[in-house]
Amino acid sequence: MFEHVPSVPLQIGGSDFLYWAVIFFVLAIIAAAVGARGVAGISMEIARIFVLIFIILAIVALLL
Repeated sequence: MFEHVPSVPLQIGGSDFLYWAVIFFVLAIIAAAVGARGVAGISMEIARIFVLIFIILAIVALLL
């Protein structure tokens, strides 16, 4: 009578934030090695923001 529908966990944004955080972190490391401190600082700030967003969304997804 009722069909079994597999439950899919709630994914808000998936792991895209963590992926982009790693990309910007690697960019910051390369920029720092080359000597572009401005680019390295901006990349690290963006990576930090993406990691914070990922952590917040992971906590929200675990609580729901």
